[in-house]
Amino acid sequence: MTTVMSKPVSAPGKSIVEKLNFFTALALGAISAIVVWRLALQILPEDTEVRLFTREDKITLLSMTAWFIGFMTGIGALVGPFRWLMGKDLTHEENMFLAGKDMGVKRYFRYTTDHKVVGIQYLVITMVIFGIGGILAMLIRTNLGTPEGGWIHPQAYNSIVGTHGIIMIVGTIIMVTGPFGNFIMPIMIGARDMAFPRLNALSFWLIVAAAVPLIWAQFIGGISTGWSAYNPLAGQGPLGMDGYIMFICIFAISTMVAGANITTTVVKMRAKGMTWNRTPIFIYGVVASVALALPAFPVFFLSQILSAFDRALDTSFYNTAGGGSGWLYENLFWIMGHPEVYVILIPAVAALMEMAPVFTRRPLFSFNVAVMGIAGISGLSVLVWAHHMYISGWAPLLNTPFMLTTELISIPTGMIFLVLIGTLWRGRLWMTMPLMSIFALLWNFMIGGVTGIYLSDVPADAFLHGSMYVTAHFHYTLMGAGLTGALAALVYWFPAMTGRMFDKKLSWIAFWMVQIGFNIAFVGMFAVGLAGQPRRVEAYAPTFNTGNMITTGGAYLIMAGMLVLLYGVITSWTSGVKAPKNPWQAKTLEWTVGYPVPLENFDVLPVVTSDPYGYGKAKS
Repeated sequence: MTTVMSKPVSAPGKSIVEKLNFFTALALGAISAIVVWRLALQILPEDTEVRLFTREDKITLLSMTAWFIGFMTGIGALVGPFRWLMGKDLTHEENMFLAGKDMGVKRYFRYTTDHKVVGIQYLVITMVIFGIGGILAMLIRTNLGTPEGGWIHPQAYNSIVGTHGIIMIVGTIIMVTGPFGNFIMPIMIGARDMAFPRLNALSFWLIVAAAVPLIWAQFIGGISTGWSAYNPLAGQGPLGMDGYIMFICIFAISTMVAGANITTTVVKMRAKGMTWNRTPIFIYGVVASVALALPAFPVFFLSQILSAFDRALDTSFYNTAGGGSGWLYENLFWIMGHPEVYVILIPAVAALMEMAPVFTRRPLFSFNVAVMGIAGISGLSVLVWAHHMYISGWAPLLNTPFMLTTELISIPTGMIFLVLIGTLWRGRLWMTMPLMSIFALLWNFMIGGVTGIYLSDVPADAFLHGSMYVTAHFHYTLMGAGLTGALAALVYWFPAMTGRMFDKKLSWIAFWMVQIGFNIAFVGMFAVGLAGQPRRVEAYAPTFNTGNMITTGGAYLIMAGMLVLLYGVITSWTSGVKAPKNPWQAKTLEWTVGYPVPLENFDVLPVVTSDPYGYGKAKS
């Protein structure tokens, strides 16, 4: 009798999906960039043209592109598309791994498709972005603390100003739709996940990939043109401008991917019974924001592609000597640049409108007016871009129509004010930091809006354009209104995202420090701007000293308040009071699930039978 000895079955090897993470992405991206850089040095011929940077621009842009492709390959973003091209798909086990099931903290360093993980990733990267941007802001204000400046070299100062500007713009764009549009929004509409989970992960990791070219840029000349990177000036700038180009191109892809995903999710995956009249106002704000981003950021993307062609291929899209036009860049930039203000503002204001009924125990005052206000702002915001170009000389006959559309946008903005004030009126106010943020929004946005009316007027803009007045105005809009709403959203949805309450005392301390410091800083900036101090200067006349000292002092108070807020986030997250289910007694669906939120949010999909603001009216 023969005995057949069977071989022990070896455990199957790990799938490629399980092997890839943030660190493999960094390694593969770095190796790819170095290899392409060395090859480009060998292959690309020396320039015979007069222009200094053409060959170096080619090498830099190729190396940054190699970084981008290598990083996205190393993080696992290309596994799914490659499998699809091979006629296969990911297995169930691989999909569960991608969703981060039973992975703990490691899932935050991987290409994870669970919308809740992506929301936390966005929250962390937003705090990092604001941290870096805030440090750069303090360098700027410290240098402007005395009229002669001088402790920062003028070229380095210009780069700090440009880098601060573009970093903060990106940070404010994602500060609400990133964390809360990803974590909260799908649960709020009763969905199990986003419509395209892999695209959701892609949108986040594209932002991480975009960060390296921007950091790289600081070591090769920096961003010397301000955040707008006007051409043809940018075409004459140092190699650091290539980092700006790559940063914007990659970030624009992220916004397009995220916008398509969010829109599809809201349109197709709302819970049964959630008609548009029963859809929370925050959802309208998020959808309006990405609806503006979808057409705007491809235009910005195109503007940078043409800029790259001018730098690396010596084309003349923006070079007048070759038949191009700087006005082309200005139009492409501001077609994105003004809707982008409302990409930032609308979701933050919508978040505060979402909180207003909760902390007043009243229905949202005229839900339809709120929706009309959001729609009106969104529609008009794409028709006002040329008010940034009054002084450029482009199409002066169009100044009056653009002045009219700019002033008309005050009407839907006033409708938003009406909704908030109407909700607060005679409500049973629960004085929390999010509720106080609504009062701060009304104050700050009123100042930002009224001062903006002067900039919409052609004769007034001729005097104010290019001054510190403009800087103060848009900070009152983006920070005074937008960031105020985002910080309130952080405190409000913190229990739903972490299972713990945000420390009440720290939230109040941070709120007052930031709001008082903000108003001190930018009232001082209004004063020096009206007196004639230009923007983006490294030193200034002694007559502006007092206003700048006030602004610098206010800026330090803002930074101290933000550090208190950061401390509050860390301590509340790690050792804060455990949150009860639905601590605010709100009526939207994100508060109906426990914490931690299950992988698929709901065991049984909810059915909506009423609007989310049925709190009843306050007694007379």
